[in-house]
Amino acid sequence: MSGGAEAAADGRLRCPWGLSTEDYLAYHDTEWGRPVHGDDALFERLCLEAFQSGLSWLTILRRREGFRSAFAGFDISAVAKFTDTDRERLLADAGIIRNRAKIDATLANAKVLDGWRTGELDELIWSYAPDPATRPAPRLLGDVPAVTAESAALSKDLKKRGLRFIGPTTAYALMQACGLVDDHLADCVARGTAA
Repeated sequence: MSGGAEAAADGRLRCPWGLSTEDYLAYHDTEWGRPVHGDDALFERLCLEAFQSGLSWLTILRRREGFRSAFAGFDISAVAKFTDTDRERLLADAGIIRNRAKIDATLANAKVLDGWRTGELDELIWSYAPDPATRPAPRLLGDVPAVTAESAALSKDLKKRGLRFIGPTTAYALMQACGLVDDHLADCVARGTAA
C-alpha cells in the first residue's frame, strides 16, 4: 500500500482506510469529513470519539446504534438526568463498550453541557476550524496529522470548561469526522464533497 488513494471495486479512488470493509466504505463516502452541526449531534461524535480511544473506529461504528439506544440518542438533557441505576445499566450493556472511565466521562460531560446555552457547543467546536486555504490536501496517509495546534487548543478549551476524556488526538479525530477539516486524500472521490 502506497498510502495514496486507491481504487475501490467501482474503480473510483478513495482513502485506503475506507476500503477494508463495507461499513468503512459507507462511512467514508457518506459521513466522514462532512459538516456536523447541532449540540446533540456533536455531543454524540464527542462521546463516540472518546469511546474509540485505544480501539479501532470500526468497533465503534458497528456498535453505534447500540450506543444511541443506550445513551437516549445522545440527547444532552436526557443523558444529564441519568442516575446511578442508568450507569449500572450501561456498565452491563453488551451493545456498547463497557469502559467505566468512558461511561463516567460521558455522563459527567452531559451534566456540564446541559448547563450551556443552546448552540454553545456547536459554536465552540466550530470556532476551532482552521482556514481551509491554509491546509493543502494530503496526498498520502502519512501527510495527515494526528494532532494539530487547533485540536490541542480545542482540547484545552473543552477541558477548561469541565469536559473529560477529550485529548488533542481525540479532538482532532472529532474535527476530521465532523468536517472541520477535510482530510480526504487529494485524489479521493470524496475530497471536497463536504462543503
